[in-house]
Amino acid sequence: MMIKIDMNSQEFLEEQEKTKIFTDKVCASKGWVYNPIEDVNEGVIMGLTRNKLIYNKRYCPCFMVIGETKDEQKAADNRICPCKPAIEHEIPEDGHCHCGIFCTPEYAAANAIEIKAEEVAHNHSRGLTVEECESILKHPQLDSDEIQSLLEARELGMVDFNLVDVREWMEWKQARIDGTDYLIPTTSFYNQLEQIENQKDKPTIVYCLTGSRSAYCQEVLKDMGWKQVSNYKQGIIAYKGKVLQGE
Repeated sequence: MMIKIDMNSQEFLEEQEKTKIFTDKVCASKGWVYNPIEDVNEGVIMGLTRNKLIYNKRYCPCFMVIGETKDEQKAADNRICPCKPAIEHEIPEDGHCHCGIFCTPEYAAANAIEIKAEEVAHNHSRGLTVEECESILKHPQLDSDEIQSLLEARELGMVDFNLVDVREWMEWKQARIDGTDYLIPTTSFYNQLEQIENQKDKPTIVYCLTGSRSAYCQEVLKDMGWKQVSNYKQGIIAYKGKVLQGE
């Protein structure tokens, strides 16, 4: 069953405010800073709020919550923000947590410069050939320009693939890439996966807000037998093409 939460409800807005106070305290206590991309922070805070309302715990929104009951969820050792892997490994070693909201000051400063450089340097040039389309589809990680070019090529019948949004229904309704074929939310992933169960041989591209959840789902699909799965590594927040809104 797909879980639908109204992000405009009073309950959600009040819990979201509490979550923002919580993440502020985490940053202050750990010496971390927020991601320089504000949409990343907003998306993660929304996800933490959603999980708090569903599970009564701020489980990491970039991973599936395993277990139907509270005891099963506790036994599964689901990540609770700020999670142990982020504290012990991800932030000290990579400069940011898996979800991207918490960063070291050094990483945030360097990443802000890189983001601006990519905006200036990365431009479209020409349409892709069939061979180039097939080659790009084999890449495990794709960027915004490659997604747009592949979607344009698919419209011309040059290539075929599935574009899958692994975010939640409320995010999908708010904005999704024009050309998305399926919504398979992380919170009901295995249940909704039946939509493409018989298409394991077809190239599949997954995306989310920032590329974190989709990277996780990419590995799940590969483990389950999908032959060719690519992740849109930048997420919809960096997408330069057309997006759709509403149901």
